[in-house]
Amino acid sequence: MLLSCFVIVAVVVRVVVVVTVVVVVIDVIIIVVVVVVVTVVVVVVVVDVVVIVAVVVTVIAVVDVVVVVVVTVVVVVTVVVVVVDVVIVVVVVVVVVVVVVVVIVVAVVVVVVIVDVVVVIVITVEIAP
Repeated sequence: MLLSCFVIVAVVVRVVVVVTVVVVVIDVIIIVVVVVVVTVVVVVVVVDVVVIVAVVVTVIAVVDVVVVVVVTVVVVVTVVVVVVDVVIVVVVVVVVVVVVVVVIVVAVVVVVVIVDVVVVIVITVEIAP
């Protein structure tokens, strides 16, 4: 009877040891799976962050290029407008100078004609009597 008790105790101990080893192995597998899942999640989050940063940087670069192009176009248009304004002012000044010269020439011609008419009248009056 004592021997059968030892056998029963030995079998129970073996069963307990085997069950404990199986539980420990299952726990280790669960821990490894959790570590792998957490690592994958961290890698996915890091990749997402890198992609988001890359997209934001690309969008900022494109916006900067668009702003530079718009500013360049505005500067070019402003320069063209200023040049056109200067040309208009020069044309107006030339036209005013030409008009003033024409008015002076016409005034001189009118004065000369008036003087000629007066001279003809004076000569005619002097000779006529």
